[in-house]
Amino acid sequence: MIVLPDGSWWDWDIVAWDPGRLRLGAGSDISYTHGLELVFSDPVFVMCPSFFQDPVFRAPTPDEVRLIARQVGEIPPVLIAFEADAGGPGPASGLVAAGQLDIVQGTVFRYWRGNLEAGERLAPWVEPPP
Repeated sequence: MIVLPDGSWWDWDIVAWDPGRLRLGAGSDISYTHGLELVFSDPVFVMCPSFFQDPVFRAPTPDEVRLIARQVGEIPPVLIAFEADAGGPGPASGLVAAGQLDIVQGTVFRYWRGNLEAGERLAPWVEPPP
């Protein structure tokens, strides 16, 4: 089970995803910034909406554990499950299996901004203006 730090983590999305890392960002309104990231290192199975709201993290069900064992061949150190509002008629399920999970707090700007202060950074896709 995952325990998030205190904060308003309503909006979520996939900030970055490459073969070695899945980064989910969260905040009260992620239009311009987010303040929390779940960074999954060595993800081996990901079932996650690209944008979702108000997730409820829970222990994986026995069926989900079996699914991961069958797909991956073993149970990785991190196995996180959740239900969230993804805009459909009912809750969307999420399931992430990975080698490690880091919870990172700090302001991440989703637009170009110079003169960042300590602890602030830019989202991976943000580039300086031409």
